[in-house]
Amino acid sequence: MHRNRRSFIHHCTALALGSAAPWTFAAAGAYPDKTVRIIIPYPAGAATDTLGRLAGQALQQALGQSFIADNKGGGGTTIGTRALAQSEPDGYTLGMVDSSFTINPGLLGSKLAYDTQKDFTPISLIATAQFVLVTHASVPVKDLAGFLAKARAEPDTLAYGSAGVGSGPHLAGAQLAQQAGIKVVHIPYKGGGTVITDLLGGQVQFAFATVPTLAEHIKAGKLRALAVTGARRSALLPEVPTFAEAGLPGVDITPLFGLVAPKGIPAAAVDRISQALRASIRGGEMQSRLKAMGFEPVGSTPAEFAQRIQEETAKWSEVIRKSGIRPE
Repeated sequence: MHRNRRSFIHHCTALALGSAAPWTFAAAGAYPDKTVRIIIPYPAGAATDTLGRLAGQALQQALGQSFIADNKGGGGTTIGTRALAQSEPDGYTLGMVDSSFTINPGLLGSKLAYDTQKDFTPISLIATAQFVLVTHASVPVKDLAGFLAKARAEPDTLAYGSAGVGSGPHLAGAQLAQQAGIKVVHIPYKGGGTVITDLLGGQVQFAFATVPTLAEHIKAGKLRALAVTGARRSALLPEVPTFAEAGLPGVDITPLFGLVAPKGIPAAAVDRISQALRASIRGGEMQSRLKAMGFEPVGSTPAEFAQRIQEETAKWSEVIRKSGIRPE
């Protein structure tokens, strides 16, 4: 999850804020005057669901209206995201997105039932997370350099699991292999929980997952952490170097979590929601709650989020192309 910038931001601002619906609110302060639905493209309990509910609570407190979660899981997030794209752009249906939003265009191409660049209005990047590369304790390496040396000496013998083809952890492994020039084996699972179980049992030798997911297993000595993604070390694992510190800065997958709306939402609604979210994330209770869960609070403007989406989409499309990854 950085690449002239001023002209790009002006362009994104026009995209994100300049396309109001052909009608306007009776009064700018009237929005919202009824319940707002937040579509979450996962079942209850997923990280994106947790952050979506947290955002809803913050918006409810700030704007004095109910924001309710509407879980529409399945299809690698495409079911819920398609439902959002087809919703009335009146400001009363919003949606949570994560890294799958920027991965699916490169993975599915013309099979994707919506256009992430044309069918949505970014509102705010709420938070990011860090991935940590871990090995099972039985793998005889102590650091990233040792891991890469072993992978080069014994190609296609180290296996890693992920929650499925095209998932964030899968692409993290593909990016690692591309940047380091190694050959490893990818084993797709039906969900992230089974990956962790098999990793702890030694059925797979390494994996990528968010820091909060694995922190306790690492601290207990069951898994060995080699490096974390992101620009700085994790507060939960301060002793673990970043990939850049460990000599491999090209591994830069950073899971993101943000709020978007159907294209055509009135600019007044975008402004009100984005400002309320930013105030809470940057200085309110939501900031401390995100940090406690191991997330990095962001609270971006709509234009900043639009830029991030475009950059991430281009990056993962290239990783997918170079790796020859095809959807299941």
